[in-house]
Amino acid sequence: MQTINKLQNADILNAIKTIDCEIEAINQLKDLLDENLTKALDLIENAKGRIILSGMGKSGHIAKKIAASLASTGTPSFFIHPAEASHGDLGMVTQDDVIIAISNSGESRELIDILNYAKRFGIKLIAITKNPESSLGKAGDIVLELPKAKEACPLGLAPTSSTTATLVLGDVLTTGMIERRGFSKTQFNERHPGGKLGSILQRVKDLMHTGDEMPLLNENAGINEIILEMTSKRLGCVGFVNENGEFTGMFTDGDLRRCINQDLKNIKASDIMTKNPITIEKNMFASEAIKILNEKKITNIFALEDKKPIGVLHIHDLLQKGIA
Repeated sequence: MQTINKLQNADILNAIKTIDCEIEAINQLKDLLDENLTKALDLIENAKGRIILSGMGKSGHIAKKIAASLASTGTPSFFIHPAEASHGDLGMVTQDDVIIAISNSGESRELIDILNYAKRFGIKLIAITKNPESSLGKAGDIVLELPKAKEACPLGLAPTSSTTATLVLGDVLTTGMIERRGFSKTQFNERHPGGKLGSILQRVKDLMHTGDEMPLLNENAGINEIILEMTSKRLGCVGFVNENGEFTGMFTDGDLRRCINQDLKNIKASDIMTKNPITIEKNMFASEAIKILNEKKITNIFALEDKKPIGVLHIHDLLQKGIA
């Protein structure tokens, strides 16, 4: 047991040391930010073509992530592998594009063909490296300098702190472009139709029951009509409208249970319905709708347009989409 505890303590101490080392690299990165960041963002924003990311080894993996982040937030981008670039993929790059090349040392031999191609055809190049005087640094129209921080690797060799700092710098570029473009949740949703993010960013109008699926009656309906409508539509509620088609109230299966002992034979919907219930708009995000349902402890809610019901949403519709 004592040996296990010693191992656990050693592992935790090593973890803390690694984290502290990488935090230090990020702090050094903050001190290196200057007007070149603004120039780089200007170049990316004004590019008529795409943003091409490239890098070798671990820098290449980080470049792929940066390209994916930019592309998903409104800046068309993709990754080109340096070796593939030298065997035909340079044909993907146009003079309207901007290249972001990443190399910690700035001396990756595999990037040479990309650098030469950029110079030959006047393609703007943003260099990300810790050495502005390196081959990559000198080739870049703009240099974003990485910190000369020690790697968290105990050998001081495996890219750790350096790749973390590069990843953070990529996030800086991504968030900078989100701000500059005024990129919205709606646009984000258009690029993320699948998975949890896509579900959360769906609109009420994408999930609500409309038309004949809506349990809807005139506010003068009797209890038999109400029960039949609630049973046939199977949503546990009925909405009511006046002669002008305006939404005036709703009645739920819970309301029915609460008044089951009353003499309901001659009662109209307007006598027992909840008047002016909480409603929503069709363009509200599904995540906002479920927040309302949870806070108000209700399971159904109608969407209105010009005071008229256009759909009804049940909490199960949201849960089935993974929105919680």
